[in-house]
Amino acid sequence: MDMITNGPKGLGMPATATRYLHLVRHGEATPDESGLTENGRRQATLLGRRLRDIPFAAVHHGPLPRAEETARLIADELEDVPLHRSPLAGDYVPHLPRRDELPPDSADFFLRFLEGASDEERAHGPALARRALDRFTGPVDGEEDRHELVVTHNFLVAWLVRDAMFAPKWRWLGLNHANAALTVIRYPPDRPASILLANDMRHLPADLRWTGFPPEQHL
Repeated sequence: MDMITNGPKGLGMPATATRYLHLVRHGEATPDESGLTENGRRQATLLGRRLRDIPFAAVHHGPLPRAEETARLIADELEDVPLHRSPLAGDYVPHLPRRDELPPDSADFFLRFLEGASDEERAHGPALARRALDRFTGPVDGEEDRHELVVTHNFLVAWLVRDAMFAPKWRWLGLNHANAALTVIRYPPDRPASILLANDMRHLPADLRWTGFPPEQHL
C-alpha cells in the first residue's frame, strides 16, 4: 500500500495546516555548562548550514546558556528568522512516574535516576511539559504549513517524541539524543503525528557525532 498523504479538507471547517517541528538538543557544553565547547560551536554551525533552506517561522530556545548559544549560532546561518527565548524549551523533568507506572525490571533504575531531580524540577517540570505540548505540537491554524525549530535539552526532545508516538508518560525516560542531532515531527491535520527524523547526525563529521553519549553507545 502507498503512503497516506494529505486528504481533502472538510467543507466549512476552519483551515488548518501541517506543523513541522524540528527539535535539536544543544551542542556539546563545557563541563560547567556555561556555554559550548569548540566542538559544540562547530556542531551548531554545521546544523545551521544544513537547515538554511528551510522556511522557518521561528526559532525557539531554552534560557540556559548552552541552548541559547546553540540557537544563535544556528540562526547565524539562517535568513532573518526570529529567535524566541522560552522557559518551555528549558531543561526540566517533564514527568515523575510512580513505581507502578514503570516496567518492574527497570523501575529501580529509573527511580534512582530521578532521585537527582531538584525540588524546583519536581514542582514546576510537569506543568512546563504540559504547556510545551500545547505550544509546540499539533497542526497550525491557516492554510500554510509551518516549520518551527526548538533548540532545547535531552529531556524535552524525549518528551515530545514520546507524545508523538502515543507512548506512556514515563517513556520519555531512556530516549536519549546526541548533541546537535536533529529530530523532526510532522503534525498534519486530522491524522496522528509522525516522526520523520530521529537523532539524525548526517550533517556532522564522525568526530562530532554522538557527543552526549557514553563511548560504548557510539555507533
